[in-house]
Amino acid sequence: MEKIILKAKIRKEIGKNSLGKLRREGFIPAVIYGAGIENLNIKLLRSEFLKFIHEHRIETTVFNLLIEDSLDKSKKEYTCMIKEIQYHPLSDEILHVDFNHISLTKLIKVKVPVIPKGEPLGVKQEGGALERLLWEIEVECLPTNIPEKIEVDVSNLKLNDSLQIKDIPPLGEGIKILTSSDTVVFTVSPPIKEEVVTEEAVAGEEKLEPEVIREKKETQEEKKEENKE
Repeated sequence: MEKIILKAKIRKEIGKNSLGKLRREGFIPAVIYGAGIENLNIKLLRSEFLKFIHEHRIETTVFNLLIEDSLDKSKKEYTCMIKEIQYHPLSDEILHVDFNHISLTKLIKVKVPVIPKGEPLGVKQEGGALERLLWEIEVECLPTNIPEKIEVDVSNLKLNDSLQIKDIPPLGEGIKILTSSDTVVFTVSPPIKEEVVTEEAVAGEEKLEPEVIREKKETQEEKKEENKE
């Protein structure tokens, strides 16, 4: 497994005012949680973290947090995954990050993106459309075995066929799918039929409207004659 490193520093700043000042200086406050360590307050350089999340799929990436203590210049590494990123509701600015300290020898649960492979027969030959009903599949495995994505062959799907979790071949040794086996992942829906309006139907509608108006007019004239009598 490729070793990915994200740098951080021990954070002494706490409290709303201190965190606001920290953000203005270009840092993002963060915390590391996990078994075996006490919650650890850290700070990330915003530019480095933005680059990190653009280069990696943050939901499934296992990396090492290299943390420096500015007081004694000591450094420690923690194997982590991102637990949560908190954004400002209006500006989308990153306000805070939570990390999970994990063990490489213990099973974890993660959600992995599922990707269709091939063109279904129902699309190629019958004009249908491939619909994706599930975007991620939950799996359980060691952190070192997390698949980047799950590719599923959909080329044999015909019109109105569906592919369920139970139809997916084994993902590899030590990788267990947790999503319910009867969950539909992909389906091929029939083409949408467009209603064709014929010239006869249009002509019939055009004839109908004057007749209705004329009938209403004749009824009104009959009422006038009755009133005169």
